[in-house]
Amino acid sequence: MGLFSKLFGDKSASASGTIEIVAPLSGEIVNIEDVPDVVFAEKIVGDGIAIKPAGNKMVAPVDGTIGKIFETNHAFSIESDNGIELFVHFGIDTVELKGEGFKRIAEEGQKVKKGDVVIEFDLALLEEKAKSTLTPVVISNMDEIKELIKLTGSVTVGETPVIRIKK
Repeated sequence: MGLFSKLFGDKSASASGTIEIVAPLSGEIVNIEDVPDVVFAEKIVGDGIAIKPAGNKMVAPVDGTIGKIFETNHAFSIESDNGIELFVHFGIDTVELKGEGFKRIAEEGQKVKKGDVVIEFDLALLEEKAKSTLTPVVISNMDEIKELIKLTGSVTVGETPVIRIKK
């Protein structure tokens, strides 16, 4: 840890080596096992949490680089500056909406800071048309993670920690 980190505090990686992932959207944390899609519920693509959404935007949950933004703008991947690979997928079967209800703000390969808007969405439309709006937030490189602490409760986009990790 550098002098400036000690003086000013690096909130994403504390002295204990813990990395915090903040809420990529507002809402209520739900167990990943409760997502009505086996790919997420059985942690096939990674472990994490899901969020029952509120609001109208998905943001970068960490400082890092946007990897892939799906053509239909319902999901994105991001790699944090400290090597955590995250996947945020709005709702279940939302790919079938062919982009309806989603607006891309960020671009693939873009460097982002925690809280930067990646995708805007129309929650009312998606609640009406999607199979589920539960939004999985998963760590896809779990083989590099020593400890994963899942938090609970109501969360505010770009502010509230949802997962704490030790690499």
